[in-house]
Amino acid sequence: MSLPLTINGLGARAPNAVSRHQQRAQRRTLDLHHPATPRSPHQQRAYLVTRSVISPPNRMVSPNVGDEEEENTRRRLGLGASGDFHPHLSNVSAKPSGGGSGSTYATETKWEESAQIFEYGSAANPVMAPIPVLVHPPEMHEEGPTRVIPFDIDDFMDIDKQCTSPNLMASFVRVCEGDSIDTTANATSQAFYVIRGTGQTSSEHGTVSWSTGDLFVVPATRGALSHLCASATKGGAALYWVHDEPLMDYLGVVPSGTKFEPTLFKRERMLAEVQEIAHQNTKGDRNRLGILLGNKACEQTKTLTHVLWSLLNSIPAQSVQRPHRHNSVALDLAVSASPNVYTLMGKEIDWQGNIIDPIRCDWVPGGVFVTPPGWWHSHHNESDELAWVLPMQDAGLYTHQRTLDIRFVDDELELYKEGKIRGSSFAVTNRQYTEMVEVGAQVPHGKMAGMKRVLKAELDEGIQCMKRVESYQIKKNSRHPGSISGLH
Repeated sequence: MSLPLTINGLGARAPNAVSRHQQRAQRRTLDLHHPATPRSPHQQRAYLVTRSVISPPNRMVSPNVGDEEEENTRRRLGLGASGDFHPHLSNVSAKPSGGGSGSTYATETKWEESAQIFEYGSAANPVMAPIPVLVHPPEMHEEGPTRVIPFDIDDFMDIDKQCTSPNLMASFVRVCEGDSIDTTANATSQAFYVIRGTGQTSSEHGTVSWSTGDLFVVPATRGALSHLCASATKGGAALYWVHDEPLMDYLGVVPSGTKFEPTLFKRERMLAEVQEIAHQNTKGDRNRLGILLGNKACEQTKTLTHVLWSLLNSIPAQSVQRPHRHNSVALDLAVSASPNVYTLMGKEIDWQGNIIDPIRCDWVPGGVFVTPPGWWHSHHNESDELAWVLPMQDAGLYTHQRTLDIRFVDDELELYKEGKIRGSSFAVTNRQYTEMVEVGAQVPHGKMAGMKRVLKAELDEGIQCMKRVESYQIKKNSRHPGSISGLH
């Protein structure tokens, strides 16, 4: 019986791997490496093939002095000389001969230069430069000439393009009275919040007038947006500008079209909505007293755009908003705050829901601070005045991917008391669960030892249609009774 080795194109073994038959041949022919060992034709072939497999292509086993028998046998079996390399028998590339295959070899060699392989356990959660807790102070936009003032901290994150977080870029835009400035970005979403002043912005989308407290977003824009300041305190208007150009840079893309219409939120309308919420009769304390800013084009995610997310959040005097966390980075603008209003943030909480070893960021009106992803953070107002904050996040993208995973500490503590630790906060309502069953999901049932998980199509009894179901079935004829098979 011959081993199913692929030799010079014979057989159907994939060229990129040494098969278990070849490995077996290596083990079986270890005792054949001595020239004096008698060899059958099969043993000769296995021995010579094995030598080709285990020898690197640039330093083949060369014939020993007086080993003419080996060379003659190679030629007789179609293996070539001992210095020849057989690419079908190794995962190491070899230069083919003849025709146009030389260019293929050059291409494959070039492509292999970029290939890297890592051990899973040590590389699954790679060490990366952390996102720092930093502040963009308001003094930057309160004086000086008309200009864009980027909050660029890419050097902290070891990113080679200008950014404030891996996906977003935040900047102040100062426009002196009577002056104008153009801004451009390779972005799908651009948001502008008016920190101070009145004026207007013109672009291919039209012209919109704005004043303190307004917010507007525009989709992908081929040209520039021109911002004109009509009047302002401190000698000029200030805009808080956030866009997703860093995400475009990372993907190496340019938007091919628009995903939403230009959208304007007037200050008066936003404050009226907050007041309505504040006067509603609700049981218990709300962890948040604010409004999410949504877009008609994002009905499912309820976000500012398909990438951006924003919340106008108020904190009453002498109150605390308990810790919460989310996977998106928050770029928080302190809209209005008296002294002793601040945010505490940290990586861990204790059994009472308090943040362990927190970092304190005081709110300075008109300033921006970074809240890293996944960090627990709580907002504290120890003053006698209402405080406001406007976070900008890439949570539109995270919400679409079902990976935002926003959690409130008291919910997590209740689960912990029940002995539960959930993997995700993404909720499935009873109605959604019922609909899942109707389209083919199967109500889960208890597992048993020796069961395997399978996914298959079965004929629904009484209904002439196929449905996709997920179930657990006992593995039959298992070689190892009591073992649990892998996923199939």
